[in-house]
Amino acid sequence: MSHPRNPTVRPPTEPTIVKVAGVYVVGKVFYNLFLHPLRSFPGPFLWKISPIFRHLRMTKGDLPVYMKELHAKYGPIVRVSPYELAFSDPQAWKDIYGHRHNGELEFPKYDRFYRAVDNVPRGIINAHREEHSYLRRQLSHGFSERSMQLQEPIIGSYVDLLIRRLQEQCGDGSVPLNMREWLNWTTFDVIGDLGFGSAFGCLEKSDYHPWVKLVANSVRQTAFMFSLSDMKLKPVVRAILKLKKLAITDNQALVRAKLKQRIESGVERPDFIEGLIKQKNEGKMEFMQIAANSSTLIIAGSETTATLLSGAVYLLTTNPDKLERLTQEVRSSFKNDDEITLTSVGKLSYMLAVLNESLRRYPPVPTGMPRQSPKGGANVLGKYIPEGTIVAVWQYAVNHDPNHWTDPYAFAPERFLGDPKYKNDKLDAMQPFSVGPRNCIGRK
Repeated sequence: MSHPRNPTVRPPTEPTIVKVAGVYVVGKVFYNLFLHPLRSFPGPFLWKISPIFRHLRMTKGDLPVYMKELHAKYGPIVRVSPYELAFSDPQAWKDIYGHRHNGELEFPKYDRFYRAVDNVPRGIINAHREEHSYLRRQLSHGFSERSMQLQEPIIGSYVDLLIRRLQEQCGDGSVPLNMREWLNWTTFDVIGDLGFGSAFGCLEKSDYHPWVKLVANSVRQTAFMFSLSDMKLKPVVRAILKLKKLAITDNQALVRAKLKQRIESGVERPDFIEGLIKQKNEGKMEFMQIAANSSTLIIAGSETTATLLSGAVYLLTTNPDKLERLTQEVRSSFKNDDEITLTSVGKLSYMLAVLNESLRRYPPVPTGMPRQSPKGGANVLGKYIPEGTIVAVWQYAVNHDPNHWTDPYAFAPERFLGDPKYKNDKLDAMQPFSVGPRNCIGRK
């Protein structure tokens, strides 16, 4: 039996919906500007209202550089979205990422950033604290002193190949070469070998392996996915992944195929994932978890290293006096190339200073690595940061902050060698490998 409709109850009209939406938007803007717990922190007006303005910069690709401008205008703490603060101060590294003492709570990683695509198993980058400790112990075998000594011939073979290929290509020295590409090919070949037991063949072919292109595209797509995830649009992320085949998905499939070949080979190698494979063989780790960590190693170990080396080559070739000093140090330290080893190069003080200064000028990870203020809130730079606030130190910004560096845009390896001109530099402002219990496992 049907019931007659109540004539006094009508569905909302379009103008009513618009009015309600308008009231919501105005109320949200008013709250973010005048009632929000972060209302007292300075920052761009529009960025305080909505995260969309921050993410537009992110997808444009120049947010790390722009963040430096924001700190120059607003100071060491900047509100860069309704719920996010950026920091540019050495102490913030310790306050946010450092070891905890006397029962202090850690700042957990911001899951929407580290796991924007949520159908992927957790790896060492986005694992929860306890799981991270376990994964770090297993991966540490591949980064030990002993493993590095055993890996040296593998790495050396690709360096030798790079030199041969460059000599073939440059002729009498008048042929220009794209060193960024050559360094990328080298690092991907090295990491491919140390991660899966076989190179990508980039150096041999003088071209990118299709997988390498997928890796680059997947990094860009992940940044876009994070922007959607951060704005609470994860259903959109899931819909995109269902409707469109993305580089992220293809990359995961290739990682699994390559890893399967590595495991089935049954060969013990001094590589990065040998420890994880042993855990799988003992029934302590799933295949998909190893795949997640392998994918992380490919990106973190190749692209970042190539970025550093590309920056160093550019800075040296545009500063011939620094190049000359480095050349003299190398040539006076070794009689022939057989004497050049991982141990011996560690004694080249000027070369290490060049690498440190290159890391400062062109940090491989120029963005902030976001954490969340823990339960009950915490203090950063002496300021109370409410629970749940997203916080990060932005590397490019802090590395070029004139409050911490003399001539921040100058290429001056001497600042890391005790030169009196740079005595006021705050060297601890630069933390390319982060700090604390979750710093980069490949630091050494």
